[in-house]
Amino acid sequence: MTTVLAFVFGTVVGSFLNVCIYRLPKEESIVRPRSHCPACLTPIRPLDNLPLLSFLILRGRCRACGALIAWRYPLVEALTGGLFAATVARFGLGLDTAFLLAFLASLVVVSFIDLDHQIIPNAITLPGIPLGFVAGLLVGAPPLLDRLIGTLAGAGFLYLVLYYGGTLYGQEAMGEGDLNLIALIGAFLGWRAVVITILVGCLLGATVGVGLIVLRRLSRRQHIPFGPFLALGAVVALFWGEQLIAWYLGALR
Repeated sequence: MTTVLAFVFGTVVGSFLNVCIYRLPKEESIVRPRSHCPACLTPIRPLDNLPLLSFLILRGRCRACGALIAWRYPLVEALTGGLFAATVARFGLGLDTAFLLAFLASLVVVSFIDLDHQIIPNAITLPGIPLGFVAGLLVGAPPLLDRLIGTLAGAGFLYLVLYYGGTLYGQEAMGEGDLNLIALIGAFLGWRAVVITILVGCLLGATVGVGLIVLRRLSRRQHIPFGPFLALGAVVALFWGEQLIAWYLGALR
């Protein structure tokens, strides 16, 4: 029952995250005006704003004008609900879980904004970094020192990639927003998770990039957003990081 309630709560949070994803790149308030149809600007009634259910009841269309509702909206709600349910099921209820839920919500926002606009908003990452340090003081695991090292080392490594990638290839290998994102991940999960995040993110990003080039959906000079791959790497590090480290050390023996 706790996991089910966590999923329901996550879908409600996901509905708010949809507002952030839509409005933050436009530098609009995420509070006012109330949610409205992007096509006809009609305010959405509370009963038509129920996470997941309203999309099914309305058959994916605005009640007022009949415009199609993007599948991204229920996707974000379901994804956030799933992440919240998995986190509560794995770590239980507590202050550490509350911080992790806030962290995962921020990953959802930056991932979809990066996919849409190829930017990672500082309004999410920069305030989140000190929040991760506060979590280290209040929760303790991982310790504050591990979080500091993760933030500095992770951002420093990506800065070198950014600098030397631009020098060698004449274009940016990644954006500065990726540095802030990896710093955020380090602040919440520590340096060990940062190592896994970068490895998984680079592996997945390279695989998808090569696949798109082979399918001729992407040229060699085009970029794909790296933020979603870092976010996915962070999720892998959060749930399976210690097992991956143990497997790797065992393989070395």
